[in-house]
Amino acid sequence: MRSINITHPIYFLLTGIPGLENSHSWLAGPLCVMYAVALSGNTVILQAVRLESSLHEPMYYFLSMLSFSDVAMSMATLPTVLRTFCLSARHIAFDACLIQMFLIHSFSMMESGILLAMSFDRYVAICNPLRYSTVLTKEVIAGLGLAVVTRSFIILFPLPFLIKRLPICRSNVLSHSYCLHPDMMKLACADITINSIYGLFVLVSTFGMDMVFIFLSYVLILRSVMAIASQKDRLKALNTCVSHILAVLAFYVPMIGVSIAHRIGKHAPPYIHVLLSNIYLFVPPVLNPIIYSAKTKEIRRAIARMFHRIKM
Repeated sequence: MRSINITHPIYFLLTGIPGLENSHSWLAGPLCVMYAVALSGNTVILQAVRLESSLHEPMYYFLSMLSFSDVAMSMATLPTVLRTFCLSARHIAFDACLIQMFLIHSFSMMESGILLAMSFDRYVAICNPLRYSTVLTKEVIAGLGLAVVTRSFIILFPLPFLIKRLPICRSNVLSHSYCLHPDMMKLACADITINSIYGLFVLVSTFGMDMVFIFLSYVLILRSVMAIASQKDRLKALNTCVSHILAVLAFYVPMIGVSIAHRIGKHAPPYIHVLLSNIYLFVPPVLNPIIYSAKTKEIRRAIARMFHRIKM
């Protein structure tokens, strides 16, 4: 392999869906539709929250952060995915792959942190409604957003360097149409214990802890809701959480599915792992704007008013 350096390859070769190479041209269409829905849907929500003064509230500020994270995630994967499926252009430079890896993992971690912040918002709104405006001030919301971004940057900053220190000489072919840390470290012909331990630490200390705190927040929310005497008021309180619960499920269920498949589905066909990984990365950015537009009437009204102004 003339392209291979002593320590690492000059480029990696990306892979679409193993075993379905002849269908890549057919899969390109649905992928383009998904990217169009994700980018346009989240951009519309960002614009609606920005322009509509009635949406300048904590819940919608957090929704804006979630939409921004979804747009950024889509933009991080779009170039290589569409090049692989539409143009059969599989090459990606080594350093470019490291950058994409860092961005994908960072925006994924940011989304997890934002979902946790949104669960805190729902907890305060239902359990301490009288203190809602004093607890979730603009300064607190900005601080939570900054903490989410800072956490992702600090925790994931070592990943590119942990990969770059490894001599990669087994192969330069990746298993996906984008770059991920587990996929890259498996190509190393050296001890990857440090990478594995650090990857597990990142997974448990961020995504794992976020899931635990989201679960605990909803335990407290349910306890508070059950104390409400009126059934109508209980349903009204729970209805304000439906969109967030669906967004949490859309994000964490595919992620858990990917983790389970990697650990107990080692003998499954390769395309199963790739499809699950694609669902984990592509589906939440598509579903989130649909969920919040369908379940939140304030968002629907704001979007309708925005398009009416554009039409006028």
